[in-house]
Amino acid sequence: MTPPLSTPSLLPLLLVAFNICFSLAASNSIYESFVQCLKTRSNSSDNISDIVYSHSNATYETVLEQYIRNARFNTSSTPKPVIIITPLTESHVSAAVICSNNIGFQLRIRSGGHDFEGVSYVSDQPFFILDMFNLRSISINMADQSVWVQSGATLGELYYRIWEKSRVYGFPAGVCPTVGVGGHISGAGYGNMVRKYGLSVDYVVDAKIVDVNGNILDRKAMGEDLFWAIRGGGGASFGVILAFNIKLVEVPEMVTVFKLERTLEQNATYVVYKWQSVAPTTDDNLFMRMLVQPVTLNKQKTIKISIMALYLGDVNSVVPLLAEDFPELGLVTEDCFEMSWIESALWWASFGKGTSPTVLLDRESYHVKFMKRKSDYVKTPISKDGLQWLWKKMIELEEPGLVFNPYGGKMNEIKETETPFPHRAGNLFKIQYSINWKDMGIEADKRSRNLVNRLHSYMTSFVSKNPRSAYLNYRDLDIGITKNWSYQEGKVYGESYFNGNFERLVDVKTAVDPPNFFRNEQSIPPRTIKAWNEKNEGSIPPSTSKAWNKSKPYVMIILFMAIGII
Repeated sequence: MTPPLSTPSLLPLLLVAFNICFSLAASNSIYESFVQCLKTRSNSSDNISDIVYSHSNATYETVLEQYIRNARFNTSSTPKPVIIITPLTESHVSAAVICSNNIGFQLRIRSGGHDFEGVSYVSDQPFFILDMFNLRSISINMADQSVWVQSGATLGELYYRIWEKSRVYGFPAGVCPTVGVGGHISGAGYGNMVRKYGLSVDYVVDAKIVDVNGNILDRKAMGEDLFWAIRGGGGASFGVILAFNIKLVEVPEMVTVFKLERTLEQNATYVVYKWQSVAPTTDDNLFMRMLVQPVTLNKQKTIKISIMALYLGDVNSVVPLLAEDFPELGLVTEDCFEMSWIESALWWASFGKGTSPTVLLDRESYHVKFMKRKSDYVKTPISKDGLQWLWKKMIELEEPGLVFNPYGGKMNEIKETETPFPHRAGNLFKIQYSINWKDMGIEADKRSRNLVNRLHSYMTSFVSKNPRSAYLNYRDLDIGITKNWSYQEGKVYGESYFNGNFERLVDVKTAVDPPNFFRNEQSIPPRTIKAWNEKNEGSIPPSTSKAWNKSKPYVMIILFMAIGII
């Protein structure tokens, strides 16, 4: 007779059984139940089964992978969604929220897939993906310079459609054309016009969102508190953003761009030192991003800086401006290129001269790689000695780089409480930490992340403190995550991203989503969930427990088979 299994030896079987039970929950019965619910709840005559993908669907992998923008989250061990929903109408979104909640699965919302930590399409709990890529309409009203843009549209599509209508209007947002509008704007959104016009959210005048009850709300219906929260607080904590109504900004018919590079041997240290005082204070029309990278040139390890700039004006204005403000840079007319605003969008996206703006409509132009990003804010200039010490550390690490993005200008004029994004006046520049790698596997991942974490640690004395602030759209799970959906866990990362605005975000979350249906590893927690967790420590959150209850019989069968009872 086979001896009974001890408790320790049962643990692996229990884990296997737990995973299998949720695979069973993704079977045809769950799929059919979900599709039937969608048909009942949506106001569309479309074939609902055509927009819902389960593991058994031949195109499931294609749909899942087409908007994975970080190769770290496209491995065999990456948790996969039970079902992917690709809505075609607003009623599909509303129905998906209701049905996911009823069936008991967490819902992850993806607009462009550029979340650096993959939280829009990965979860360690059973989950569905609501993929918004079909909802990408852009309606422009040049009479009042406003645009309704759906959250599944990309920034490239938005810029292209604006260009079709006007050569003297644009929108202040990011330089990567494949980024999704929904995530970019709801996380605040910034780009190379940040000093002239501020953030993307500063030009949002209305929005449409699906709440936890499946209601479709505009600004008037949702109220000013929720409207405030989704303009920089991350929409996925509060509902599903359907669309934003944005205001366009004026741009000249011709703008100027330039890129200059220097190494330590070319006085890069002094250029960086001076950049810290000039870039945030010079003419608001000028944005000078600076990349700092360790490189090897002629077998000599050194630091290379690259200054990429957009000036909202002509070359005859920017050259004398910097001759006065920043003579150490040595900018001359030959370094500069005049072009239209839409051509500058192509230049910033690294497309070659003469590239047609239609490339901005190409959603496949993004090269997926393994990557890790982090962020910081600098309030006081780093000394020359500090920079020289930093260069030594970066040369030792060899791989991680830094990107400095200057603030000042319009950012100094808007109060930190105007939107959830608080990093306004008093911040000289924002830092992005960056590392990319090619090798697959746990060891390569661990090594690369360790390198960028070490660089982040070296910067501690140079950046903001209490809290050490960070930018939500450069999401970094190293700051902290929530496992029990508690207020205290959320406060750790919440105060880094939102400073004093975190408390108001919690109040909004508590009012609009008390059951915490819309959640992820760094979502805004409701205050009520804290009390629920303390009372039910170690329990499964309510919506997940529904799926558990449905799967419990399967688990028991599997366990009995595993220990030889049946």
